[in-house]
Amino acid sequence: MLSTMVSYSQFHFLLWSIVLCSAVAPSGPWDKFNLAPKSKTVYPTAIHSTSGSGDVTDANALVEDTEKSASLKKNGTWVALDFGVEVGGLISLNVHSSSSSSFSLSFTESPLFIRPTASDDSSYPSENTTYDGVLRVSIPGPTSPATSLTHWIQPASSLRGGFRYLTIVSNNPESALSISNVSCSISFMPHVDDMRAYAGYFYTEDPGMEDKDFLTKVWYAGAYTVQTNTVPLDTGRQVPFAAAGSWANDATLGVAGPIIVDGAKRDRAVWPGDMGIAVPAQFVSTNDLLPTRNALSTMFAAQNTKTGALPESGPPLSQQGSDTYHMWTLIGTYNYFMYSGDVEWLQNVWTNYTKAVAFLEAKVDYNGTGLMDITGLRDWARQAGGGFSSEGNAILYKVLTTASSLSSYLNQTTLSSTYERNATALKQHFNDAFWVEDLGMYRDNTTATLCPQDANSFAVLFNVTMNDSQKSRVSEGLTKFWNDLGSVPPELPDTISPFISGFEIQAHFEAGNDLRALDLIRRTWGYMLYTNVSVQSTLLEGFTANGSLAYRYYRGYNNDPAYTSHAHGWSSGPTSALTFYVLGLSVTSPQGKTWRVAPHIGAGTDAGGAGSAEFPDKVEGGFETGLGWFGVMWSVKRSGTSRDGGNIQKLTIDIDTPPGTEGTVVIPGGLGNTTATVSVEVDGVRKAAAHGAMEDILLGGGKHTVVVLHG
Repeated sequence: MLSTMVSYSQFHFLLWSIVLCSAVAPSGPWDKFNLAPKSKTVYPTAIHSTSGSGDVTDANALVEDTEKSASLKKNGTWVALDFGVEVGGLISLNVHSSSSSSFSLSFTESPLFIRPTASDDSSYPSENTTYDGVLRVSIPGPTSPATSLTHWIQPASSLRGGFRYLTIVSNNPESALSISNVSCSISFMPHVDDMRAYAGYFYTEDPGMEDKDFLTKVWYAGAYTVQTNTVPLDTGRQVPFAAAGSWANDATLGVAGPIIVDGAKRDRAVWPGDMGIAVPAQFVSTNDLLPTRNALSTMFAAQNTKTGALPESGPPLSQQGSDTYHMWTLIGTYNYFMYSGDVEWLQNVWTNYTKAVAFLEAKVDYNGTGLMDITGLRDWARQAGGGFSSEGNAILYKVLTTASSLSSYLNQTTLSSTYERNATALKQHFNDAFWVEDLGMYRDNTTATLCPQDANSFAVLFNVTMNDSQKSRVSEGLTKFWNDLGSVPPELPDTISPFISGFEIQAHFEAGNDLRALDLIRRTWGYMLYTNVSVQSTLLEGFTANGSLAYRYYRGYNNDPAYTSHAHGWSSGPTSALTFYVLGLSVTSPQGKTWRVAPHIGAGTDAGGAGSAEFPDKVEGGFETGLGWFGVMWSVKRSGTSRDGGNIQKLTIDIDTPPGTEGTVVIPGGLGNTTATVSVEVDGVRKAAAHGAMEDILLGGGKHTVVVLHG
């Protein structure tokens, strides 16, 4: 199986590269928010700081691409360079000296850890925050007496996958260190020449933020975060970890590359739970699915041939014992197939896939509770879990419904029916066991009183709820966990998890609470994007309830805020949510042979009670699949001053989808009221009129304009 997968990936590498070069997203004002570098070689954009006045001469010579040199006058003198955004790769520079030279490099994502004595931590979390140390460099001097210039390139093993700030420290005891032409050769996205050539885009103005470009910025921040997490095969963090005072990033990550990992700085390994958020963001922005296929192939290649168990993470970590992350690989299989339509790959892993589903179903207590007993306890860092848990069983429901769909696509109708029947039974058992009517939420397990963020978000998003009333009550209940910066989950106190909050955003949209979803994005992602303790370009792995970087300080991270990743794909939830819900564009069969346009135009209220004045009036965007371009632009005209949903007078939706496809246009719920007349025109022809909600509209591929008039 392993050799077959490697061969298959290598065979299709050129094909995928060609597809990536055909990105078709139109140009427009949104391009200025694209954070991807214009070149694979990047230079510092500013001097952040130096060791002291007069210690460094001509420091600005190190900014941008210049051959001019700067001089660090004495031993211990340093200069901190700012690359402007998150970058990652290998440093090169010129040293001007006729004799030997010595210097050190330290790297950090956060400006809080700019220091000449240590980098931020990537190998291992240590409470002193200095585990990684610095990279010490000694240069013997030019080999030719005719020149005093030596060009130095950072060794591949010491690659830093994610940083914004580079500090260069002179270790010359008796002479100045003269350097020039400091640059970073970008290591991520190795298979793509033009990293800015996105296959998708998103653009709107945000009336709910002082920065009107916030929602567009956060969409592109998520897209760029996933790009920084797309890495060459042999650039993983070494395990066992490098010794204190060092780091090593030359481990093999799977069966083929490029491959998608969890974070730019660390862990630099495949984590299928993270992919549950990162891959949809990848799809709507770059449509760069080869790294996802390689990651999933890696997980199936490591499957336990006896039990069917899948690992929690890819090599070199290769951690075992997680039922939830086992399930995320299966959900990821469905997502990849829906986005790519790669039937050949699905058939290649199908035996592994069905064996992995059987591994889960063997844990279901069919003669009692009807629930799965979660015995593989490793998870996203939440406390407790295990046993008959609501989180694990909600994810299992998603596995079974998507397994039914995949079986149907492969014409295995009997297996599809079996999975569907088991999912239906599980849904009833889930609600019988976990729903707490008095609270309007689901409890953590069959004996707990705690109602977790993860399980309740999954229950709504995966449609484990029995009715819309439950969805609405759960959406309201989730806001009880909120503070000014977002949701503080009771299953991991004093923590804000953008990973689980990414699912919560979608749950609020699914429950019809558009304003509440945007409120959460503004709180959590607004903090991440604007805080000066992070990189202000890519997205934090997590943070504490008061905004400090000490994420998971008591839960496996040894109270080390320098260990937190500032470019973590599992935090990119708004990127896909803004496309799928606010823009309203999604695929409903592989590659978008069928599609759905269901724009969310501002239903509900946010946690503070604000109405749809806080929701955009115009949104546009789209994405590409192997079938071609899918684009939507919608706008609303409102009357009156309150601007609540009932005062929308006109909704215009422009749609552009590939010929040969077909789709459904869903008129937003709440457009008008139960007594007003709502009429629909399609391409200038009046199609329907009704009081209140309208029926869905079926359209073929091509360009269409749908106009909904109220009153």
